[in-house]
Amino acid sequence: MNKVIVILGPTGVGKTKMSIELAKRLDGEIVNADSMQFYKDLNIGTAKIKEEEKENIPHHLFDIKEVSDDYSIFDYQKDGRKIIGDILNRKKMPIIVGGTGLYIKALLYDYKLSYEKENNTYDELTTEELYNKLLKLDKNIIIDKNNRRRVIRAINYYLENGTSINDNKTDKLLYNAVFIGLTTDREILYDIINKRVDKMLSEGLLEEVKYFYDRKIYTKPLINGIGYKELYKYFAKEETLEEAVNKIKRNSRRYAKRQYTFFNNQLPVIWFDVNFNNFDKTVDEVYKYIISQK
Repeated sequence: MNKVIVILGPTGVGKTKMSIELAKRLDGEIVNADSMQFYKDLNIGTAKIKEEEKENIPHHLFDIKEVSDDYSIFDYQKDGRKIIGDILNRKKMPIIVGGTGLYIKALLYDYKLSYEKENNTYDELTTEELYNKLLKLDKNIIIDKNNRRRVIRAINYYLENGTSINDNKTDKLLYNAVFIGLTTDREILYDIINKRVDKMLSEGLLEEVKYFYDRKIYTKPLINGIGYKELYKYFAKEETLEEAVNKIKRNSRRYAKRQYTFFNNQLPVIWFDVNFNNFDKTVDEVYKYIISQK
């Protein structure tokens, strides 16, 4: 089957486990579509797959950059398409896995991207001030005003191209892609997210973040990434540990909500309710759907 499979969904819903099971059944190779998992040593806070969990299945675009490196959506589109082409040429099945919707869309659709020369991070401005700056440039922009990274990218895009980043949209798919969404009841998901944060802490999230904080590393993945930015404030004694942990959980829940919004509005997703008591049953349902598609 000359297909590209996409496994998406909110954080914590079982995408990694699904991708492994499908790769075994479909002779697949996994391509990362989580914008935080490109970076080396950001393991616990990103819930990155462990080596022993890969089951000898090839994984691409994980751990390819240092946290000090820039890696833009343009870079990802270029690298990801090359990898997809290589996998297809070897008669294997690319399985794109992750929750960063914009990266998935840029990878698989006819997005015209250019290398981004404008790279100002506007550290001196608050998120609200950034949003107001964007409105002065692009008064009709539709964007999540609380997503600092996306607002910055929209500003830089406008300054470089003289047009709105929203003009750079297309519904033309470049691949025969099947979009599989994993979902569950909202309250169940929020409970999973909260428990997942507690598990990260027990596995050493504090030590992972402190390693970078002690070395005074303030790059984009660390000052924007959920789980990292909140603990930076704790180590800076701006918040208590309890406050920081509560914010990680709250921000993770809010992120999950934004993920649903993007997936439902931007991608042709077929949703499957996850059976957490019998995950193999969900795998069977997804597998049968995929092989039924031409």
